[in-house]
Order: sequence, then C-alpha cells, then structure tokens
Amino acid sequence: MKKAVCIYILLIAACLTVHAQDLNARVSVLSPKIQTTNKRIFQSLETAMRDFLNGRKWITDAILPQERIDCNFVLNVTNWDGASNFSGELQVQSSRPVFNSSYTTTVLGINDKDFDFIYNEGQTIDYSDQNFISNLSSVMAFYAYIIIGADYDTFSPNGGTPYFLAARTVVNNAQSSSYKGWKAFDSNTNRYWLAENLNSKDYAPMRAFMYEYHRNGLDIMADNAAKGRKTIATLLPALGQIDRQRLGAMYPLVFFTAKADELVSIFSAADPATRLDAMNTLIKADPSNGMKYQTLQKGN
Repeated sequence: MKKAVCIYILLIAACLTVHAQDLNARVSVLSPKIQTTNKRIFQSLETAMRDFLNGRKWITDAILPQERIDCNFVLNVTNWDGASNFSGELQVQSSRPVFNSSYTTTVLGINDKDFDFIYNEGQTIDYSDQNFISNLSSVMAFYAYIIIGADYDTFSPNGGTPYFLAARTVVNNAQSSSYKGWKAFDSNTNRYWLAENLNSKDYAPMRAFMYEYHRNGLDIMADNAAKGRKTIATLLPALGQIDRQRLGAMYPLVFFTAKADELVSIFSAADPATRLDAMNTLIKADPSNGMKYQTLQKGN
C-alpha cells in the first residue's frame, strides 16, 4: 500500500513538473575569451539558467507539452573575475511552428550587449515578480515574458499584452539596481525601450501586423501560397508607417532582425510587380537591410 501511495505521489509530481514547463528553452553558455582550464562554473551556469527558464510557470493558461514555446538563449561570457562576477552578451531567439507545415518561423531575435551579473557555482537562481533580487534572474524573466508575449501576439490580436505588462514590471523593479539595460538613458536600444515599445500605442500597428502576418499570411501558405503571400503584400505598407527614427525605436529593430530574411524568401517567389513593390516598401521601412531586399529584383 505504501509503495502504491509513493508511486501515486511521484506521478502527480511528474505531471506538475511537465505542467510547469511553458518554455522549451535551449541554453548555451560560451566562454571562448576566458582563459581558464576549469570550465565547470560555466556548465553549472548553463544548467541553472536552463532549469530556471524551463522549470517555472510563466503562463496563466494551461500549456500542453507540445505547446511549449521554443526559444534559444546563447550567453557569450566576455569577462569573468574568476569568482562570481560575469559580463557577456546574451542572444535570445524564439520561434513558432507554421500551421500545417514543418516550417518554423522566427518570432524574436535579440542581442543584449549589456549583461552583467553575479553567479556562484551551484547557486539556485531566485526570482520574484514583486522586487529585484538579481540581474541574472531579472534579465531571464524579462525575456521569458517578452518571448511569451510575442508568441501570443502571433495567435490572437494583442494576445501578448499581459506578458508585455509583466515585462514592464520587471523593468520597473530593476530601476533601483545599478545594472545597465534597465534605464531609458543607458541606451536607445535596450530592455527599457523594448518594454516601452511593446506597451506603447505608437507600436500597436506593428503588433497588429504580427498577428495578421502569422495567422492570415504564413499559416495559410502551406495550403495556398499565393493567397498567403498576397495577404502579406497588402500588410507591408503598414511597416512603412512605423517611425524608426523615434528615440528608443527598439521593437522595429527586433522585428526586422527576426523577419528580414523570411520576407525576402516569401517575396522571391512572387511575380515581378509584387516583388518590386515589396522591395521598395521594405527598403523604406528597413534601410539597414536594404542589400537583402534588393535581391528581390531578380526573384528566384
């Protein structure tokens, strides 16, 4: 009888553990610039980050294992004092499957260059939504909420709002810290501005674009590529209306980092007139990737 009870308890615990996993986060900690023969602390950090991201319940909805959001966190450690102080660059990427196909589309692509933190080998990473505990946990929680919000925005209009608000709370809690990336004056493109953009009416058209682009464009392309491409073509002019010269225009940068190559791929198979219209619109909206868009003159 005791054995049966123990097995039952273990099964419940296993179910709860699976239930808690909203993210399917792959974490890599790289340290090519660090001269040390003992890499154990970097392996410990990688495991702690992965457990933190995958072990928490971030989403209010019940998520099935196959519905977890795929994301990648790549931390390149550039400085380490040999003890507990680290500096590095964090690359964050998330993706989602496209309906009725084997294709996955990149939703977010972010490179955070202002990532300093303290970590001790074997440490459990603690976090609270109520206050700032550590820069390591706050940065990862911030991006967890951004990833979830961006994913939800692709499935329902403004579906990510609760998670973007949660990300803004992380920013607000971090205002008392001395770490970079949380304040408006630290940089024009940082965590502060990303949260500000995603909660601003100024960028509501870009969030609306994300929904229409994915649900009424990409998600139908497997069954009707021409219809999906036409829908996306009609949406493109909205991108040209986004003010990229605005102070702290972080969201457009994140958007085009994730989508520039995909947009080229989509319109490469279009008719010449559609290709040229798309090229002209995209170059205006995203001049930094103009060379990529100019390839649309030739098509496939």
